[in-house]
Amino acid sequence: MSIEPVFQKLWRGYTQVNPGVQKIYDLIVARGDDVINDHIALRTFAHDKVGLAALSKVFLDNGYKEGGEYHFKAKKLYAKHFEPPTPDKPKVFISELLFDQLSDKSQKIIHGLIDQVDESLPRSAEFCHSGQPWAVSWADYETLGKESEYAAWMSAFGYCANHFTVFVNELKSFAGLEELVDFIQAQGYVINESGGRIKGTKEVGLRQASTKADWVDVTFSCGTTKSIPSCYYEFATRYEVDGGLYQGFVTQSADKIFESTDR
Repeated sequence: MSIEPVFQKLWRGYTQVNPGVQKIYDLIVARGDDVINDHIALRTFAHDKVGLAALSKVFLDNGYKEGGEYHFKAKKLYAKHFEPPTPDKPKVFISELLFDQLSDKSQKIIHGLIDQVDESLPRSAEFCHSGQPWAVSWADYETLGKESEYAAWMSAFGYCANHFTVFVNELKSFAGLEELVDFIQAQGYVINESGGRIKGTKEVGLRQASTKADWVDVTFSCGTTKSIPSCYYEFATRYEVDGGLYQGFVTQSADKIFESTDR
């Protein structure tokens, strides 16, 4: 299959969860720019059934190659990024929660979520944009959130694009990342300031910024509806390192970008 329909469905689901990102996209396009995606990010649990290997399969089957790997010890996360076969496709960053490092109570909740996933789903090309393949109660969401914001987010949203990323290098109507962030903030969007508004440096090859996730109403399996953080939009500028444009990710910066979905 072609990978393009996968990205189209990921974008559609992403903008349905958080319509604000479509508005930001439209504001940039209205200035005459083409918006190129640097990368998308997906989340999962570290488990043989639904883990990083299962989630990355559709991309590897379509010519993507493994890039770097990343460890986030404090957040109990492991991640890899995948390089596209052609430069017109975005990179893919996939992280997984090492939930065996959480409390027994949280582990039991997560195992209960994974048990609800149909065995055929992780083997299908639809897996990465299948949404929430389980039911979760508000009480369980809260329990997970006390230990891991990531776990709580996963329980509520499941398999969708956690974020898309504007490749700032390709924008013509902005002088750089700072001007873009100022513009977006001026439209009323909240910027993630954990680790600074702009994360990273030219020297490491990557500078990033992101909005904070919009809060959306989610109805839990117990019937309770609550407003919780959803998805966010990221913006990245890449620089030359060792004679070529840096293609990897910076763990210290990504660690703070993860906090765009924190409550």
